Amino acid sequence: MNGNTGYAVFFFPQALEALGEAIKPYLTNQPEGPHIFCREIDTGGAFTEMTLVGKDAEGHDVQVELMVPGSMIRMIVSAQNESIFGFGPRAAAVASSTPTA
Repeated sequence: MNGNTGYAVFFFPQALEALGEAIKPYLTNQPEGPHIFCREIDTGGAFTEMTLVGKDAEGHDVQVELMVPGSMIRMIVSAQNESIFGFGPRAAAVASSTPTA
């Protein structure tokens, strides 16, 4: 997909409860709900594989592969190359990216 910068993966509430403390370091808490933002995702199997990119304690880039049962995932949203992410109106983002004469 052109312009794709990653995916937001949302889980069922029961899944977050079952995964407990182990999933919390990977979750991003936003107004639209807790989710994991990942660069790549593979849904072809019993487990959904997510590739996450972050920083270690020294500030170096690290890549982590996280796998969870596919039945725990509620929704996957493709995040495009734009400055905002979420479910709100996009009018401000569209207006600011439109070239002027």
